[in-house]
Amino acid sequence: MISFTGLLNDITSYGDNLRYRRNADESKRRPIAVWNCSRRCNLNCVHCYADSHDTDYAGELTTEDGKALIRDLKEFNVPVLLFSGGEPLMRKDLFELNTYARERGLRTVISTNGTLITPQVARKIKDTGFEYIGVSLDGIGKNNDRFRGKIGAYDDALNGIRNLVDVGQKVGLRFTITGHNYKDMPLLFDLVEKEAVNRICFYHLAYSGRGSDLQTKDLGAFDTRRAIDDIYNWVLSLAKRGINKEVLTVDNHADGAYLYLKVKKEDPARADAIYHLLRANGGNASGVGISNIDNLGNVHGDQFWQNISFGNVKQRKFGDIWMDTSHELMGKLKDRQPYLKGRCPTCKFLDICNGNLRVRAWAATNDVWADDPACYLTDDEVFKTETPPLKK
Repeated sequence: MISFTGLLNDITSYGDNLRYRRNADESKRRPIAVWNCSRRCNLNCVHCYADSHDTDYAGELTTEDGKALIRDLKEFNVPVLLFSGGEPLMRKDLFELNTYARERGLRTVISTNGTLITPQVARKIKDTGFEYIGVSLDGIGKNNDRFRGKIGAYDDALNGIRNLVDVGQKVGLRFTITGHNYKDMPLLFDLVEKEAVNRICFYHLAYSGRGSDLQTKDLGAFDTRRAIDDIYNWVLSLAKRGINKEVLTVDNHADGAYLYLKVKKEDPARADAIYHLLRANGGNASGVGISNIDNLGNVHGDQFWQNISFGNVKQRKFGDIWMDTSHELMGKLKDRQPYLKGRCPTCKFLDICNGNLRVRAWAATNDVWADDPACYLTDDEVFKTETPPLKK
């Protein structure tokens, strides 16, 4: 994640201790755990990496399996447990599992489509101690409904957001930028301000699950740059108007280099500070700082690697699986730079990008180590710009 508000407006958030690991011992780093606690979902989103449907899936982790996983995650010192899906609110024991996790000191969050959050559910979310709820919206009104595969999904999600705000729950939006919806972004900016939403994350499309079918609908370099420019200008506008919102982009670390280059033209000193924060962030962290456990207990390098498993938590502890580099992909993800091909090895911004999203390169080229096709930096920006600041 790249915090535009943090980098541009110097606004700190509770996630900064995970986002910027100055002088960190990487051997002691522990990943955020994304648990797809249920694959079942009441919607049919066109970009769903889990290819979820509204049906029962055999073999999902039971309540006791889930509690054992939570104990393992705590023992391994995982900093955050994110309940995802499918739609996690369709899992009947979700609140029991969250209470169990909170009692053991784990920070917990939910990623949800928001359509099932009635006033009663919102109160239960608040009372059982979830720190943050991320609600996915991928457009305004009918555009979101087309993306989500259900008429009325937008209105239901908006009501869910309002119900969360009413009980004082920290809530944010999750928006995946594609050719279908990027023109809705100014309307989304207005929505965030109007609805008292705390945070918004703009995701770049990952080519995984049903998202693989959208490769041709992904934005090209020109429109991606324009979308990031819109986010950049909005964040500066928020600061000028004294409005405190957390704005982040996710799954494309070219955003960090692009942001650095934009600021450098106007404020070189601030740009240097941004660069050092981005370098402390380290770029893409699949297999290192982000992990995924699917509904069956299989462990993946992140939520987009659903077809490559490093082991199952029913047979081995999560920490043992995560630290075992005998699997070739896991070993290389943890130290990937020697294996990168194309422009990456000689890119001036490798230290702040780390090769970007490998699963996207794999989906587009059938080569895990090829260039990420979503990198929108020009050759001049990658190779001919002034050398970034020296390492501190």
